[in-house]
Amino acid sequence: MRNKIIGIIAVLVGISAISVVAFMSSSVPNGKSTNSQTSSNMKLGELNDTLTNYSGRVLNATIDIEGTSESVYFPVDKALFKLNYTLDDQGNALTMSMDLKPELQNIYHKVGYDSPTNSSVVVYPIFTQAAYGKNGFYYFYYKQCDSSCLTVKLPDSITPIYQTGGRAFMALDLLNYSVITDADIDQNPEVLKNYDKVIVLHNEYVTQREFYAITSHPNVLYLFPNALYAKITTDYTNKTITLIRGHGYPDSTVQNGFGWKFDNSQYEYDVKCNNWQFYKIDNGTMVNCYPSFRMLYDQSFLQAIKDS
Repeated sequence: MRNKIIGIIAVLVGISAISVVAFMSSSVPNGKSTNSQTSSNMKLGELNDTLTNYSGRVLNATIDIEGTSESVYFPVDKALFKLNYTLDDQGNALTMSMDLKPELQNIYHKVGYDSPTNSSVVVYPIFTQAAYGKNGFYYFYYKQCDSSCLTVKLPDSITPIYQTGGRAFMALDLLNYSVITDADIDQNPEVLKNYDKVIVLHNEYVTQREFYAITSHPNVLYLFPNALYAKITTDYTNKTITLIRGHGYPDSTVQNGFGWKFDNSQYEYDVKCNNWQFYKIDNGTMVNCYPSFRMLYDQSFLQAIKDS
């Protein structure tokens, strides 16, 4: 297992789905400039009686999921990765960086790969990152903007935000999984045939071409609920995406923009993942919760990802 320093900084300043977001830029080993942010209020403190049989630091995260608040207590010192936080004067977490722990190399060997693998690929949700950005789709949903906000710029770089499953992306990248983006599939759907397993994160917004490519692959792990939810089109000349159908658009009766029978969006509000399960569908496997925090300290969850 390589000792890879991912160089991604996750900015955890509490925001709502439509707030202006502060973020920090950094550099990753492949040379791309990468930012990270999340939609949550997080406070680092000592153990309280929410967790039992644990003595150490706890991160209390209150997450805003489209107007619904969910809380999770994360045992920081049990993390399978080195998590470094900076705090404000009130103990609120502002930034977090992630790296491997040298003493856990045996675990990484079991749950990851010793060198970059081409057997499994992670699809980073670059279209979803765009949708959640400033003056993006959620400004329209919350009536802060007219339909002009349904066309947004494609990001120039990956920013692993909470809404894309960013922590999962960071962890799987450290474990040597290959990475491509939505745009790679949209422009060349045949690329998925190069991989035995495709891992989808919170790829909520995808094109028709990408939807078909993913649902046609025989072995897909849908690691986050609410994936493949809304249909967009792309304009690579102007570097934009546009919402076409889904998420209550063009009218409130439209939910999944593809009419996908395996939509499992009802599970996205379970951020604790205490009773997580992997279950089979026609072309792969789904998970019944939103595992951004769980997979950072649960070895069996990481093993299930590799074994699925």
